[in-house]
Amino acid sequence: MPDLATAVCSITPTQRRRYFWAAWWTSAPQHSPFRKPDASNGGARTPEEALEEAQRVAGRHLVVIEPYWARAWNRVLRGEQAPPLPTQRAAATERPRAIDPTQRASSWAVLGLEAGATIDEVKRAFRKRALETHPDQGGDPDDFRAVRRAYERLAAKLGVRA
Repeated sequence: MPDLATAVCSITPTQRRRYFWAAWWTSAPQHSPFRKPDASNGGARTPEEALEEAQRVAGRHLVVIEPYWARAWNRVLRGEQAPPLPTQRAAATERPRAIDPTQRASSWAVLGLEAGATIDEVKRAFRKRALETHPDQGGDPDDFRAVRRAYERLAAKLGVRA
């Protein structure tokens, strides 16, 4: 994190393929209690355009920091709680890996199921593991692919189209 004398800007992509920015120049962003930015806005077409707009509003040069802060502020604006800091999230939620690198796990084990589960249980387990491992949710792309392959294999085995 840059020192307090450094004005900072966090930029994150939105679901509509635009960019949302949040800038702090009076003091650094803080997670708990969450410190709202001095200014924020969305709708920029590129990260560069978002930074230019933020600098224009701040009236000074801004140093770009990780996108976590803009995402967190966006969630706070929607009335949700700010997500845990990335380092806290990694330490607190140590997500289980879908595949043990030393051996290939069964499709049942990848989804965290006992052999012989119903298709409804397989679907629920897939949705849960997909959310945990999806790269957009901070998961590992290889784990997500393994979860998807396991679901497809079990769906085919149980006679359901994946």
